[in-house]
Amino acid sequence: MPLDDTASPKDAIAPPHNLSAESAVLGAILFDNNSYQRVADILRASDFYAPAHQELYEVASIMIQQGRIADGVTLREHFEKAEKLSEIGGARYLEQLLDSAAFGAEVGDYAHMIRDLAMRRSLVGIGSDLQGRALTPAPEESGERQIELAERQLFDLAERGATGRGFTSFAEALTESLKTAEAAYKREGKIAGIPTGLRDLDEKLGGMHRSDLIILAGRPSMGKTSLATNIAYNAASAYRAEMQEDGSKKTVDGAIVGFFSLEMSNEQLATRIIAERTGITTHRIRQGDLDKGDFERLREATEELQNLPLYIDDTGGISISQLAARARRLQRSVGLDMIVIDYLQLITVSTSGPNSSRVQEITQITTSLKALAKDLNVPIIALSQLSRAVEQRDDKRPQLSDLRESGSIEQDADVVMFVYREEYYLARTEPGADPSDPASNEKWSKWRQRMDEVYGKAECIIGKQRHGPIGRVELAFDSNITRFGDLTKEQQGYGGDFE
Repeated sequence: MPLDDTASPKDAIAPPHNLSAESAVLGAILFDNNSYQRVADILRASDFYAPAHQELYEVASIMIQQGRIADGVTLREHFEKAEKLSEIGGARYLEQLLDSAAFGAEVGDYAHMIRDLAMRRSLVGIGSDLQGRALTPAPEESGERQIELAERQLFDLAERGATGRGFTSFAEALTESLKTAEAAYKREGKIAGIPTGLRDLDEKLGGMHRSDLIILAGRPSMGKTSLATNIAYNAASAYRAEMQEDGSKKTVDGAIVGFFSLEMSNEQLATRIIAERTGITTHRIRQGDLDKGDFERLREATEELQNLPLYIDDTGGISISQLAARARRLQRSVGLDMIVIDYLQLITVSTSGPNSSRVQEITQITTSLKALAKDLNVPIIALSQLSRAVEQRDDKRPQLSDLRESGSIEQDADVVMFVYREEYYLARTEPGADPSDPASNEKWSKWRQRMDEVYGKAECIIGKQRHGPIGRVELAFDSNITRFGDLTKEQQGYGGDFE
């Protein structure tokens, strides 16, 4: 009989389980199939400890979902035909289950108990597996790799243990909506999301909203990394939290930022931020071309930035599962309100097969990032490359179709923004000026006039926004210190919504 509640070896400790609770739930289902609906969202067949109970729950689940009756008679008939009746303890055991049936609310309590014990058994299994791999590791498995595998198993288990919210009433949804509006009303700038620190961009976006996947794309040298760094710094420097009654902290402004820099090192990223704060170019900082006043400004800026809630992971070629695991770890340890990823195409997929294409991999990455944003309830800004098709057009302003592997990126993103600097392209088309040729001089003069108009300016083009308008936002850009800022009203050109 496979249902003995004692351990087989005399001195062995049995894995966590409760056969009485399992019998009570199965009996309740057999007695009244409506009981299945109370536990279906809680239990899987694998949560049961006894193999016979797993079989019984699996078969009963299938019958009920097919609209058939699952009771002692139908289950006996099923297992007799499959020649497995003896494996579940025979017809007599089905009768015993009916005698053990739980009734009322206790069915749900027992289901939660069974699931909790199943999770404990999984923890035992993870620990045993971890010990085995550590004692006899595979040649290609480093200690760090084993830790990452263990973290992934634990996170998967944690997600299994977390129950979804299920349905909420419209009244609850209205309350949440009102809270968002109230927060925006009370916050300076009247935005509901996390501020970018750029006035006109915040006005267009309403800030960066939690659970949103925001794609920031551009061709090389357009400044997408600089803009992402500026936004990350602005959000982190605006961070303010309030202590709650339970001792936890709640972010009320700004954000704790996790920055995954897959291309640049953390030192390079820090140098950019210091350059922006001090006005000393990154080239001069790296070359050590500083006077005493410069060095004093660097020292003061470094002290000011010491406690900035900005955390950088510069692991190159990180996989999407590693990225998700590290983001969750950061949220659990110090908190996390926003994620920045530079950039999307450098993320790897650990489960890609020999026949998988890059388009399929990008689809998996963007789908996972959107799920992560929703799971952690944070906005994720992911930088993306654009195809070379931009360079073939006279108007080099990017559009949605220019996104590499654009299908999945455009579909999964809540917001798609492009960085565009006409100054960059215009500077490379300077016409020659011939003093003896009036037409040549006029052409150069027009070029010079246009260069003066676009110098130090950039555009952030909002090509998609689920919850707001699309359009263009003009920004100031200082290429010497890679800083974006707001234009004065006198400097601004057209920045309206698109039709």
